Amino acid sequence: MRIIRYTDAAYADEIRRLNRRAEASATVREVVTGVIREVQERGDAALIDLTKKFDGAEIATGTLRVSGDELSRALQKLQPAVREALEASQRNVTAFAHQSLRKDWHMINEQGAEVGEVFHAFDRVGIYVPGGTAPLVSTVMMTVAIAAAAGCPEIVVCTPCGKDGAVNPNLLAALKLAGATEVYRIGGAQAIAAMAYGTETIKPVAKVFGPGNSYVVEAKRQCFGVVSVDLLPGPSEVMVLADRSANPAFIAADLLAQAEHGKDSGVAFITDDESLLGAVLNEIESQGTKLLRQQMVRDVLEKECVLILVPNLEEGVELVNDYAPEHLSLITVREHNILPLIRTAGAIFLGNFSPVAVGDFLAGPSHTLPTGGSGKSFPGITADMFQRRTSVVRLSRAACLKSEPHVRAFSGIEGLDAHGASLSIRVAEK
Repeated sequence: MRIIRYTDAAYADEIRRLNRRAEASATVREVVTGVIREVQERGDAALIDLTKKFDGAEIATGTLRVSGDELSRALQKLQPAVREALEASQRNVTAFAHQSLRKDWHMINEQGAEVGEVFHAFDRVGIYVPGGTAPLVSTVMMTVAIAAAAGCPEIVVCTPCGKDGAVNPNLLAALKLAGATEVYRIGGAQAIAAMAYGTETIKPVAKVFGPGNSYVVEAKRQCFGVVSVDLLPGPSEVMVLADRSANPAFIAADLLAQAEHGKDSGVAFITDDESLLGAVLNEIESQGTKLLRQQMVRDVLEKECVLILVPNLEEGVELVNDYAPEHLSLITVREHNILPLIRTAGAIFLGNFSPVAVGDFLAGPSHTLPTGGSGKSFPGITADMFQRRTSVVRLSRAACLKSEPHVRAFSGIEGLDAHGASLSIRVAEK
């Protein structure tokens, strides 16, 4: 763990190094370009070969898609406590999504034209659910359940299989429960390419959602334009900004929970209180010895964890806005002053009793959030991302009369006389 204090001679330099951009390496870009080309040219055959190459699994064309029976069996065998948790998450996510959906509207502008917007769910969306070191059933709820709540009729999911070609049954059960209509045992950049360009088995989608490793994120970036994408979320991260009112045991627990995500996870703690910083350090050491993934957590803490002592919380807020963390835990007696100053966090958890893990699994907003500093430009997944906007315009002859002089002025400036004429001919009509 690195500890940076504002009294350090190199404080300013150390802080500047924290401001980062998540960009793929040249190697990752090159590999992804090759994978996309393979899928474009060879379709299903490329998916099979790439799955063997990257995941060590041998699958046949006929088994790319997980059958409906396999999904149903997984749901039937789900442990009651797990199903209850998934259903609770689904209810909260669905309710939050319904509140977030855009609604049709219209108004009359000053020339008398009726203008407005209508919103339709995308007909076919693709969602990537990572495999990795754990079956991310929570990601299913934070993506698929939102697509279902938005009314998308076709919800295509790609998720990597194990070396035996199987997908974790808990993950399959969650997919069935959340409303996935097609599930494919394909991971990595090849899954993104398949959803974007299509293969013999997988029809292309209109928009791709979901988190993934650096190869998946780079594939989304390279496929953008062929297909729409939600955002480019990379390795998970948490930042805690707290004053002396915070419970050090709670802070340590949140930092350790983040480190549990493994490689490249970002872990940061900012405080204006030296004694709290020391207490959090002690709690990390104490609690860390009791975790199942001790080595993974220790590696993340050694390489990616930073603790920062600032002179005041206002300077801490500046660091937060520069860093743009995926998750921010804010614990201060001055919440009403500090919260309005934070502009770039993906999600904010307020007070001692708001652990980030509740946002990961249950609260309602999607946990698929901007990382790597992209919170300055992107929000997390929201229900309206699953909607397509269309503007609608209707003019009466009277509205044409009022609009015609302005349209004629624009068309004259831009040298587009046909534009002006298209309105003048209507005004001249008796």
